[in-house]
Amino acid sequence: QVQLVQTGGGLVEAGGSVTLSCAPSSGTSRFNTYAVAWFRQTPRKEREWVAAISWSGGNLNYADSVQGRFTISRDNAKTTVYLQMNALRPEDTAVYFCAAREVGWYPSEIRTTDFGIWGQGTQVTVSS
Repeated sequence: QVQLVQTGGGLVEAGGSVTLSCAPSSGTSRFNTYAVAWFRQTPRKEREWVAAISWSGGNLNYADSVQGRFTISRDNAKTTVYLQMNALRPEDTAVYFCAAREVGWYPSEIRTTDFGIWGQGTQVTVSS
C-alpha cells in the first residue's frame, strides 16, 4: 500500500509563510493518478478539510478559512503535492495531514472518510 511522507512545517510568525510537501515513500507514479487533500486538526477540533486537488491539478478547492491565502499544487514529475501557506494566522496552528484517494477526483463535500491513505502529520505553529 502507498504510504505518504510529509515534510515542512514548524514555527512561523503571524503573517509568514510555510510550504508543506507530501509524496509517496516509494515514489510510485500511481500517486499521480490520485486526488489529494490537506486536512488539519487541533486538540479542540475535529480534523477539517483545508484544500484538495484532482489528479491533473485541473480542479482545486479550498475551505473558506484559507481561500486566498493557501495554494495547493502538484508536480507530477516529482510525484509531490504541496501546500503553500501564506499570510498565516495564529488560528492556522494545527497538525496538518495530507491524504490521498485512489481515484483522480474528489467529491464536492470532502470528508476524512473519502481518503484512505494518510501522511504522518506535520505540526505548524503560528505565533502572534
